Amino acid sequence: MSQPRLLDVMRDALRARHYSPRTEETYCSWVRRFIRFHNLRHPADMGAAEINAFLTHLAVDEHVSASTQTQALSAILFLYRHVLGLDIGHLGDVVRARKSDHIPVVMTREEVRAVLDRMSGSTRLMASLMYGSGLRLSECLRLRVMDLEFDRGEVVVFDGKGGKDRVTMLPDGLKNDLRAHLVAVKRVHSRDLDEGWGRVQLPDALERKYPNAAWEWRWQWVFPQRHRWRNTHTGEQGRHHVDATVVQRAVRVAANEAGIEKRVGCHTFRHSFATHLLAAGYDIRTIQELLGHKSVNTTMIYTHVLNKGGKGVTSPLDMR
Repeated sequence: MSQPRLLDVMRDALRARHYSPRTEETYCSWVRRFIRFHNLRHPADMGAAEINAFLTHLAVDEHVSASTQTQALSAILFLYRHVLGLDIGHLGDVVRARKSDHIPVVMTREEVRAVLDRMSGSTRLMASLMYGSGLRLSECLRLRVMDLEFDRGEVVVFDGKGGKDRVTMLPDGLKNDLRAHLVAVKRVHSRDLDEGWGRVQLPDALERKYPNAAWEWRWQWVFPQRHRWRNTHTGEQGRHHVDATVVQRAVRVAANEAGIEKRVGCHTFRHSFATHLLAAGYDIRTIQELLGHKSVNTTMIYTHVLNKGGKGVTSPLDMR
């Protein structure tokens, strides 16, 4: 019996520890790059010196950011610790990539409105949720029907970044549009059921625990794909959520049409959400919880966007 491929074993180890699919792909990609950098040597035959050389190459030759270099290191350490079961010891003097303190791009309220006004349909709803609820794009895409609490005015985010759950607000101004959107989505789901499909992917082991849940309305995606995917081998069909590129493209086009010269993307709505709440006087700890930041230090970056530190300094030119 042949041995399983290294990356297959790594994928199993990542899934067993409930890492997200996106992290799984990223970690496996870094391991591939690490192996190719060392001319396809097996990681079990390498150690701290080879890891050090790869990380130094990323910083010196490829000029990656500090966060990218750290991500590569995390992937390689996961491989050694949880897949190969090896202790690589001290890495030595790794050349660290220079950490850049980037201030996030933030739109004004008028700019947000200008972008949203040039969007329509489900992509406008998703962009509105990212701004109105502070959602990441991935969190917005993975919303299920039961995650929208209309009566309580809440959006429940399950398994967000870092595997954390949180609750944020559901804007009153979006409720009617979202209800109308869900009526249309439910109509599509009912048609899928009538045609023998309508099953959605469930997280972790819930499918084994609740065999019928995959067909239930409450588990369906809020923003499903327009067309069903089809397995050419089994004939099975279903719907995943909207692909991220669909929303990213719509936001980019709308920002260009609005004549906004800033580098606007989906995450800009989340940055704008935080900055506008802070400017309105809301407590930074509250904003931290709404965003799901582990540390308030991460949230503090938005004070720099406002040019307001802890003392809210005013330029002497503006003093009267």
